[in-house]
Amino acid sequence: MPRLALYALVVCVLAVAAAVVSFVQGSVLIGVVWVLLSGLSSNMCWYYVKRGRDARRAASASTSTSVTG
Repeated sequence: MPRLALYALVVCVLAVAAAVVSFVQGSVLIGVVWVLLSGLSSNMCWYYVKRGRDARRAASASTSTSVTG
């Protein structure tokens, strides 16, 4: 897993925890902001995972299809 994807995943988990705490304490508006932040960081995590996977596939495809001669 790429490092940026791991950071985004950590932010997502922490934002969900903060949203739960905010809702329990009665701060609905702040809880909604935390939920939106967790959604954004979740999308960032998926983006960086897919980007890393595509980069690995492109690197392996370029080494296996290289023509020498």
